[in-house]
Amino acid sequence: MTLPNFETLLKKYAHLITKVGVNIQKDDTVVVYASVEQAELARLVTKEAYQLGAAEVILQWNDDTVQRAFLSHAAEDRIMEVPAYKVDEANVFAEKRVTRISIVSQNPDALLGVDTNRVAAYQAARGKALQAVMEATQSNKLRWTVVAAASPAWASKVFPDLSSSEEQVDTLWDEIFKTTRIYAEDPVAAWEEHDAAMRKQAERLNKEQFSALHYTAPGTDITIGLPENHVWEGAGSFAADGNEFMANMPTEEVFTAPDRNRVDGYITSTKPLSYAGTTLNEMKFTFKDGEVVEFSAKCGADVLASLLDIDEGAKHLGEVALVPDPSPISQSGITFFNTLFDENASNHLAFGAAYPFSVEGGTEMTKAELAAAGLNSSQTHVDFMVGSNQMDIDGIRKDGSKVPIFRNGDWA
Repeated sequence: MTLPNFETLLKKYAHLITKVGVNIQKDDTVVVYASVEQAELARLVTKEAYQLGAAEVILQWNDDTVQRAFLSHAAEDRIMEVPAYKVDEANVFAEKRVTRISIVSQNPDALLGVDTNRVAAYQAARGKALQAVMEATQSNKLRWTVVAAASPAWASKVFPDLSSSEEQVDTLWDEIFKTTRIYAEDPVAAWEEHDAAMRKQAERLNKEQFSALHYTAPGTDITIGLPENHVWEGAGSFAADGNEFMANMPTEEVFTAPDRNRVDGYITSTKPLSYAGTTLNEMKFTFKDGEVVEFSAKCGADVLASLLDIDEGAKHLGEVALVPDPSPISQSGITFFNTLFDENASNHLAFGAAYPFSVEGGTEMTKAELAAAGLNSSQTHVDFMVGSNQMDIDGIRKDGSKVPIFRNGDWA
């Protein structure tokens, strides 16, 4: 590592993750998910968490190489069933409302060539087994954040033209530090300022309470209905305990839930999607009455088919997010092959579960009440990017009148 002051920057990053990302409170139980390659950052996060008053920090490690071997060679029954102790653990995490930190650094092509049926079966089994903690997370009943760390495999995918692995990793770390405001004199204060600016955009949209959004761009002409009493958020969220947190770092989006039953038209992706260890390119979707009725992809079509077949809700939308093309991540011109970054460079949508807090009172609603409100339910939630500097979006009011929201990829 030759990045100047890397150790100091990494410590600032660990502090930001724990202080702003999940806003650790006294006596929190903290669960950190990290690759074995990110032990240094995971240790710093652990230390910062305890200094902020955490009662316990639990590390859960993952490894791309081991995961690929497991999905390629393990007995089929082990692929399709999650052990009972992991289900019990997820239930305990949900009940205790642990604070969750996910450090992502996966190789976008880690599972390229692995039998897609085995990967899909594993994804479905895991989604079902971990449903309790995922629902608690999606309902903001606990504080959580997703952050990134550079790894050689990921960096080589993003910067293939750089001359060495060290240079690739350094460059990716530099981009991570830029986009999370680590180079600011006071990163915490910089995030507070960013949070306030994003919240103003969300408030403006909440006052309008549009009935629908109409998207037009090359390869796109689609109308997406919005539920009554929907709620736009950005950048921070509030957990059930009243404390704010940043679900994603970086973040440039203002988002809400669509009406799962009122999506009609066609839309084309504008950036690659890294999903299940495979990179999907040039995806196209046609919707009727909220459901995908036709789809294609230039690369990864079989994986996309498996995603849409996870359950009934996987063919419906659970999130609509607005990101101006002039956002710093978009203007970097870099495709990160990682949704955490690429979704913050582009307007995006998500297949699968909606966040209950995206309608007023949603976190206290039953599943039936959420469905009646128009929110989607699913074991999955996968974002895909659709924005560009050629995209226009109009808000449609209940009386049918239209208000420009985006013109040429930026706020109107």
